[in-house]
Amino acid sequence: MTPATIRDVAKQAGVSVATVSRVLNKSYSVREGTSQKVLAVIEDLDYSPSPTARRLSIGRTHTVGVIIPFLTLPSFVERLRGVESALAVSEYDLVLFSADTPEKVDHYFNDLSRRDRADGVIIISLHPDETYVARFRKSAMPAVLLDAQHPDISSIVVDDVAGGYKATQHLIELGHTRIAYLSDYLDNPFKFVAMRHRFQGYHQALEEASISYRPEYQKQGELGGREAVAIAKQMLVEPDRPTAIFAASDIHAVGVLKAAQELNIRVPQDLSVIGFDGIRDSEHLDITTVCQPLFDSGVVSVNTLLSAINEPSDVPEKIVLPTKLIVRGTTVPPSG
Repeated sequence: MTPATIRDVAKQAGVSVATVSRVLNKSYSVREGTSQKVLAVIEDLDYSPSPTARRLSIGRTHTVGVIIPFLTLPSFVERLRGVESALAVSEYDLVLFSADTPEKVDHYFNDLSRRDRADGVIIISLHPDETYVARFRKSAMPAVLLDAQHPDISSIVVDDVAGGYKATQHLIELGHTRIAYLSDYLDNPFKFVAMRHRFQGYHQALEEASISYRPEYQKQGELGGREAVAIAKQMLVEPDRPTAIFAASDIHAVGVLKAAQELNIRVPQDLSVIGFDGIRDSEHLDITTVCQPLFDSGVVSVNTLLSAINEPSDVPEKIVLPTKLIVRGTTVPPSG
């Protein structure tokens, strides 16, 4: 049997489709007698309105779009867990958009600047250019940047410069002077800036300690553990190899540990290693790291977005969350 439509209800009740819609949305503009007649027909026909159509009829989709560049990297997964946790206790559904190429990033930025696609957007670790920022503002689409910044959009970030400084300062205080920095590309097609900011903190700490920056101690490459192993080996086979490595993420730090193991270099006796992020692997492998509140940042981004949806404001928020140095078993004073 074909399900009844809103037009079937309107025809049997002798009213317009608009009147049926107003009854469904509990509008006070419909007379009580008419409303009761429409409700009786709805029950008689066992009519169930389309959730999507009903949402659009009241100007809301009750969905939040999340654009994320990588679905498998632990730091992104942890942020997404925070987002999902906060939305689970709200009236909003999560719609996920995996933007793992620059082309997809452009497509989703364009698509999600329309109000009929979502009630709000959380953009993780991606930086919209001025064209897309203008589109979001023109459509009045509420948006929040997580691990990214723009002066015209609310943002949730950590101070990566201070975090990079904190990591390097820890190694300096232990007595290291031959300190390397390993990361993915400082300039990449996704416009990530965290690695560049952490490098800035690294460079600042060296300068303040009057330790000369050595370009050969700064290596970068593709994002991933396997790539980190290869990059670390390039450093560790040099005659004047570093005594400590600041890995710009815990994934990179795990790669450094693997490279050291394959080269029979002892950690921490011969090489100190510090990471960044505070993912579970860092705890399991006893890696010293600069921990950032990944899960909590996801929660805060949702709360910030829902506030913008319910109480629109032209003044963007900027929330800076703290980092914390967690000293474990991979950093000690240099031998000798």
